[in-house]
Amino acid sequence: MDTIIIAGICAAAGFALAFWLRGRAWSRKAGMAEREASRLLEESRAKAEELLRKAEVETKESLFRMKSDFENEMREARSELKLRELRLVQKEEALERKAEQVGQREEQAAQKERQLQALEAGLQDRRAEVERLIEAQKQELEKISGLTAEQAKELLLRAMENEARFEAAKLIKRIEGEAREEADKKAKKIIATAIQRYAADFVAERTVSVVPLPNDEMKGRIIGREGRNIRALEAATGIDLIIDDTPEAVILSGFNPVRREVARLSLERLISDGRIHPARIEDVVKKVGQEVEQTIKEAGEQAAFDLGIHGMHPELIKCIGRLKFRTSFTQNVLQHSVEVGFLAGIMAAELGLNTKLARRMGLLHDIGKAVDHEVEGPHALIGSKLAKKYGENPKVVHAIAAHHEDVPPASVYALLVQAADGLSGARPGARKELLENYIKRIEDLEKIANEFRGVANTYAIQAGRELRVIVESEKVSDEEAVLLSKEIARKIEESMNFPGQIKVTVIRETRAVELANK
Repeated sequence: MDTIIIAGICAAAGFALAFWLRGRAWSRKAGMAEREASRLLEESRAKAEELLRKAEVETKESLFRMKSDFENEMREARSELKLRELRLVQKEEALERKAEQVGQREEQAAQKERQLQALEAGLQDRRAEVERLIEAQKQELEKISGLTAEQAKELLLRAMENEARFEAAKLIKRIEGEAREEADKKAKKIIATAIQRYAADFVAERTVSVVPLPNDEMKGRIIGREGRNIRALEAATGIDLIIDDTPEAVILSGFNPVRREVARLSLERLISDGRIHPARIEDVVKKVGQEVEQTIKEAGEQAAFDLGIHGMHPELIKCIGRLKFRTSFTQNVLQHSVEVGFLAGIMAAELGLNTKLARRMGLLHDIGKAVDHEVEGPHALIGSKLAKKYGENPKVVHAIAAHHEDVPPASVYALLVQAADGLSGARPGARKELLENYIKRIEDLEKIANEFRGVANTYAIQAGRELRVIVESEKVSDEEAVLLSKEIARKIEESMNFPGQIKVTVIRETRAVELANK
């Protein structure tokens, strides 16, 4: 029993000792934690004080810099203000001086105005006196001459006009005579030589193409079921097909002559083949288009070869070939261009100029007509831009632009191309026109001449290329006949559009008739 009690006392004592030791350990840890917390708190307080000191220093430095900047800005502003104040003072002084000068000038102007008013009053008195004297002189002259002032004025003006017209006519006649003596023989020789040395056939071409048909049943096959064949052909070629009551014929109408030629050849090939359907149409049009392009190239190369022209850009060669399908007043433009090239070369040779250059200009002068349906503007300017684009000589470019005087001619070559162009278009048979247009042009020519004073009769001869004007000798003098021919020619140029040139001949004659009686 005692042993149990002692064991219990020992156990209780051990437990109490362990609890006490554990309490001591917790107390030591709590003390250490408290000391660590105090140390961290002190370090934090020291860092905070350090940061605060740094912030105060930086703030003071920033304030110092801001103060310095502000003081510098203020000094600059004061300097600027002082400078502006000085300028304002100077301007004010200048304005005051100008105001004084203006005042002086106003005073001088007022003084001059008073002087002018006085002079004007004196002039008015003198003008009245002069008018009175003039009126008295007029009345005296009217009494002496027996004419009123208006009658005398009209008589004087008429006399002066007649004298001026007479002198002008004499001067024109003398100048023309001198120029004709020097240039007429040589010009006629050059032109005659050019015409004699070059001769070419003329082939009439129309602006629409007609395709003959073997029979009228072919029209239905061309149209196709619900019009699909004709639509396919028009879409592939860009040309309108006109199928009307014309027996055994189809008309192709289109602005582009190359496309019209492709459509004509394609339709002829389809008719001969007999197989006409949309797929076949597209195939044939494609093949014919390639053939026509090759034909265009060969035609351009042949034209350049015939004229002995080399080194021309391939695109210009193609444009020249396209002229084969272009007409002007029913004259084939490619043939016309070749003619102009030959004529210009012949005249250049007669004048001792560069023959090849003149031929090149003549061949290319109408090159703009190959694309004038695609580009806006006169064909001469279009052609000059085209030639410049493909590297032609500036002289050639200028001659092309000047051959219809869209720009003033500035070289002998440009004038040669103008002359050759006129010769090619004006030679008999080169260009044709409809009968109705021809008759109307003849009537317009005679009507224009009949409007002038003193004209008795007019006759258009040589297919409208010459106008004979017969005047009354009592109303028109020889000198006035010269002026009348020029006025009629100018009126024709302003009022009419015609190929080539029209010669105006004014005829004045005096007839004396007497009867012998017996």
